[in-house]
Amino acid sequence: MKNHTTSTIFILVGLTDDPNLQILLLVFLFLTYFLCIFGNLAIIILTLVDSHLQTPMYFFLRNFSVLEVSFTSVSIPRFLYTMATGDNTMTYNACFTQLFFVFFFSVTEFLLLTAMSYDRYVAICKPLHYMTIMSNRVCIRILMGCIMLTLIIVIPPFTLVFDLNFCDSNIIDHFGCDVGPMLKITCSDTEFLEHFVFILAVLTLLFTLGCVTMSYTHIIRTILRFPSAQQRTKAFSTCSSHIIVVSITYGSCVFIYIKPSAKEGVAMNKVAAVLITSVAPVMNPFIYTLRNKQVIQAFKDMTKRIAAISKT
Repeated sequence: MKNHTTSTIFILVGLTDDPNLQILLLVFLFLTYFLCIFGNLAIIILTLVDSHLQTPMYFFLRNFSVLEVSFTSVSIPRFLYTMATGDNTMTYNACFTQLFFVFFFSVTEFLLLTAMSYDRYVAICKPLHYMTIMSNRVCIRILMGCIMLTLIIVIPPFTLVFDLNFCDSNIIDHFGCDVGPMLKITCSDTEFLEHFVFILAVLTLLFTLGCVTMSYTHIIRTILRFPSAQQRTKAFSTCSSHIIVVSITYGSCVFIYIKPSAKEGVAMNKVAAVLITSVAPVMNPFIYTLRNKQVIQAFKDMTKRIAAISKT
């Protein structure tokens, strides 16, 4: 069975065969997906309509929320459909489309988090030149740069994955299409592909993490020179949300993908993948909003305007 035929059908094992656990999982994932969409859409709308949130920081936060919605929507709705209908099959084209966008949105998130750390560096270390350095044109160019660099990183390994042959089995031990489970069932030689993906993943991780670390090293040095404790506390609070999200994102990536063989630990990775694709996108908007007085105030103002319109 070669994977270049559009009639190829993959069978997704999912997470469990227990009907009771499937119902609990269905309810849990539906609620987290709803909260993810609601939370991230709230940030997108607020940063678009509120004049106080028309800054580079919220420009990047808005696009990060768009990525979060896109990332979770690639896998979770299809998994919900599978559990609700019992249809656990996926066509070759749908599987590789899902795999491509999982890669694309994941790498773009890392690059955008790096851009957000640079934005915080300029805001704290060069406040007088902030609006000049981080102009609208520069922000758009940075965003486009993240997307272009993602394509450069993702397309070569994806082309190799696309060329795999599946002649022995079409059963994917996962709830969606992922590299590790697919490498387990291919009859192609995957040694070069595994090493190539591993090297790309490590280089991407080291590059982005190195940039983030450099930014926050300068930020911390600058903050520690502030004369007032109140100024230091306020400066740290503007960065704390981003640091928490960075820690969650990098930690989950290292746990799942950064290992010499992509075929190892598939069972454990399935559970982690569910949490990353469902829980993490829910947490991020709350992490940013609950620690940000401007966003909270903008949300209250919008709620008051909606209430006033509904009364009239």
